[in-house]
Amino acid sequence: MRWLFLFIIVSCFSLNTSAQCVTYKLTSKGDTLNCIDAGGNKRGKWKIHVEPLRGNPGYEEEGMFVDNRKEGVWRRYNLMGDLVAIQNYKWGNLDGISQYFTVAGLEREESWKAMNPLNPYDTFLVEDVNDENKYIEVILPNDGKSMKHGRWTWYRPGSTGIIKTELWSLNKLVVPKEETKTEETKTEEPKKAVKPKEVQQFEKKNSKKKTYKVRDGRTG
Repeated sequence: MRWLFLFIIVSCFSLNTSAQCVTYKLTSKGDTLNCIDAGGNKRGKWKIHVEPLRGNPGYEEEGMFVDNRKEGVWRRYNLMGDLVAIQNYKWGNLDGISQYFTVAGLEREESWKAMNPLNPYDTFLVEDVNDENKYIEVILPNDGKSMKHGRWTWYRPGSTGIIKTELWSLNKLVVPKEETKTEETKTEEPKKAVKPKEVQQFEKKNSKKKTYKVRDGRTG
């Protein structure tokens, strides 16, 4: 009896959800997919299939829509079923960490900052790259897009070895300042060799002579 009661509740919930969708799909488990409401907005769980086009590979991706915008975690697969990307969205824009894969494993990680498309301007607190305890308030006009923000990393295929990294702050590549040197490096002049006293006396004695003999210990 209890199982029948639960079945009725789940069925009513599914019917209520489907009733709010003008078009939708049902999975074999009865889950609603690809819902488009009366306002023409995508919402709920979606699975999208894209065929290859003009040399670009096809793919399938799945995730959530909120008010016609991607939200939360989205996963992308090639048409063979291999995972090729895990992306995070906010307000329909990339936000946070996105990871991209090849058959050899993790290829790169990107870091993004989403802008709220409802605001003409957005305010951000940005960490000073030279002082982790200092933050700067930045106000930017909102173009409704994501900005590169944070560390980007490229990995060596098939390993955790890092090929290169980049640090971005609100779409600007950050180049860390070199450490300030407390003392300037000075170029020292080469020290003159000090001649022994005996050599100085010899040169002084024979300075007016055109030639002079030097005994070097050799015979013959």
